[in-house]
Amino acid sequence: MRGPSSSSSVSDGTNRSWLAQGLVAGAAVAAAAVAYTVISRRRSARLRSHVVGIIPARFASSRFPGKPLVPILGKPMIQRTWERAKLATTLDQLVVATDNEKIAECCLGFGADVIMTSDTCRNGTERCNEALQKFKKKFDIVVNIQGDEPLIEPEIIDGVVKALQAAPDAVFSTAVTSLKPEDASDPNRVKCVVDSHGYAIYFSRGLIPYNKSAKVNPRFPYLLHLGIQSYDAKFLRKYPELAPTPLQLEEDLEQLKVLENGYKMKVIKVDHEAHGVDTPEDVEKIESFMRERHLS
Repeated sequence: MRGPSSSSSVSDGTNRSWLAQGLVAGAAVAAAAVAYTVISRRRSARLRSHVVGIIPARFASSRFPGKPLVPILGKPMIQRTWERAKLATTLDQLVVATDNEKIAECCLGFGADVIMTSDTCRNGTERCNEALQKFKKKFDIVVNIQGDEPLIEPEIIDGVVKALQAAPDAVFSTAVTSLKPEDASDPNRVKCVVDSHGYAIYFSRGLIPYNKSAKVNPRFPYLLHLGIQSYDAKFLRKYPELAPTPLQLEEDLEQLKVLENGYKMKVIKVDHEAHGVDTPEDVEKIESFMRERHLS
């Protein structure tokens, strides 16, 4: 039997050489991609390093007038939110933004910084944007901390800030937690679905996803949206200029305007048991929750 010809050997050797070069080149490209991602995230974190927390608070809530001032075990709810937010390590400054003198007086009384805004703001995001314009100092990230979350964990605030810093392609970040079955049909509990990379797909007051049995699937990990959200400051300045969108208006959810305009929103999942206060009935629920856990 004849051995392989020299030309065949050369061809095989050349093929192996090309294959080896291809593997090396592929590995180099992959390494470069990883390095680029790491550098981009570090650069994003550096460029988004100055962070302000803003607690928008209005008196004239349609569902619960005067909500920021309602006592929660003896303290105004806005004060409890402020005290929790002050524990966040990523915030360079924290303020309350309000259009109401009673709320401003209350906040100044317990030591909060206050920025007065107009009564024409249609939502918390617009109030945050108006407050941002009144700072002399430049900020890169604005965290919208809901005033009706008196038990917000400072770690959640830090989490949404770090998520936005690590996602240069996103202009917005927020948090979700597990949805309790009893909240599935409550329109005040906003649900969320995310993609496999942790970016928001949709938010709804209805249950999402919704299966064909029309029943809650006890094995599906439904997600509840928490009100906290952080924005790239440059995007926040653009937000009021964006026209209201159909889904935003139908669901009455301001974050849908962000998605409908093609912007990306990073979502983190956290453990968070306590609900925000949306209605007067929620006050008793959260006070019972605090008593059970000996929270003062």
